[in-house]
Amino acid sequence: MDQSKRFFDEMFARPEAARPPYEGYNQWFSGEDLKGLRRKSSEAEAFFRSIGITFNVYGQDEADERLIPFDIVPRIISAREWAKLERGIEQRVRAINAFLHDIYHRQEILRAGRIPAHIIAGNEAFLPQMIGVNPPGGVYTHIVGVDLVRTGEDEFFVLEDNARTPSGVSYMLENRETMLQMFPELFTRLNVRPVSSYPQLLRRSLSDSAPVGSPNDRPVVAVLTPGIHNSAYFEHAFLADRMGAELVESADLRIDKGRVAMRTTQGFKPIDVLYRRVDDEYLDPLNFNPDSMLGVPGIMDVYRAGNITLANAPGTGIADDKALYSYMPDIIEFYTGEPAILPNVPTWRCSEADSLAYVLDHLSEMVVKEVHGSGGYGMLVGPVASKKEIAAFEQKLRARPSNYIAQPTLALSTVPILTKAGLAPRHVDLRPFVLVSPNRIDMTPGGLTRVALKKGSLVVNSSQGGGTKDTWVLGD
Repeated sequence: MDQSKRFFDEMFARPEAARPPYEGYNQWFSGEDLKGLRRKSSEAEAFFRSIGITFNVYGQDEADERLIPFDIVPRIISAREWAKLERGIEQRVRAINAFLHDIYHRQEILRAGRIPAHIIAGNEAFLPQMIGVNPPGGVYTHIVGVDLVRTGEDEFFVLEDNARTPSGVSYMLENRETMLQMFPELFTRLNVRPVSSYPQLLRRSLSDSAPVGSPNDRPVVAVLTPGIHNSAYFEHAFLADRMGAELVESADLRIDKGRVAMRTTQGFKPIDVLYRRVDDEYLDPLNFNPDSMLGVPGIMDVYRAGNITLANAPGTGIADDKALYSYMPDIIEFYTGEPAILPNVPTWRCSEADSLAYVLDHLSEMVVKEVHGSGGYGMLVGPVASKKEIAAFEQKLRARPSNYIAQPTLALSTVPILTKAGLAPRHVDLRPFVLVSPNRIDMTPGGLTRVALKKGSLVVNSSQGGGTKDTWVLGD
């Protein structure tokens, strides 16, 4: 049996018969020369290389800088599909913000018994320093990335929430600019919704979240980066440039008269909003890791006094913790009074004896992830793992069961990529980006589609050999 028949093909209902969102694109593609398209693909790669769209991969003897592969066949989502995703993601993001406020204040959800207290109390992502702190405007997660997977026509699942510092939006924007240069006629012909306004929306959303009573006529926004050696440095610089914000490192900042100020050619200037791409642990050596050279001593005191907005707020990591993920349907219902529009992937918490026993008996069928893991590291994909890998992972699981959750291996949908022989299906996920300010929620129509370029692979992370696609949301 053809393995591809097991998976939902987003482009083709059957060979040569495109699904409705792809009908216009397929008609265009059928009239194109394959050799010419492959040449366009090479041009795209050369463009990415020329402007330095790379990322660092760690774990070897030294960091390895790589180009993220880009595939020129777009992922296309209909207006109807997108409307459902929008409603579900907005519901989820509102619930996450309500949960974060509650968990750092009255903890009503714990009192109600909807979440076990130990999930919070023993979690390294929970920051006691945030208890009782009210972020300006009441917003904890100003920028959220929600990872979605698809298994059928109307079957979308939330794979995980990224509430700390979701990355990848620069690739979404550069992918679109590249496709606009190469295939400008297609965007008008197919009525593809634009994504180019994201930097302006980000700037507005951050400005709207500035502390009330700021003396600056126009809120001063800056992006805090750990520096050029960080794997996402390209994105930090890219977003600062596109927003018209300053890109700063810790050495550029100091506490001055109860405010955080940055060094400029005219002296130190107070900052209203700091979009920080530095992890909680390194943000303030006086409050967190005393050895940190990446943070600003005393910045948490300024934050607690309400004199700066930190985006995202410290302590938001508890909301994208994978152990808490399995409780998200309860969290959504608790704070919105409605069932979740977008379902979770079924999840076993290995900290629970019955769940652990089940997972150990079915390791070869499951995906097992570290609770605090990211980037595709430290995980087991049972169906494609060797017996030796499964045995080694079983030892780690038995030694620290609370460090893992497990999920069934989903039949992820596929979208074709361009190969030398033509179109070939590959598995994908999607990360839409959401902006939250005190008065509004904005979602860019599209997001970052990540694609597993290796045939049969389910791992889409760039650090594990995955690539990206442009994501087209069609207008009505």
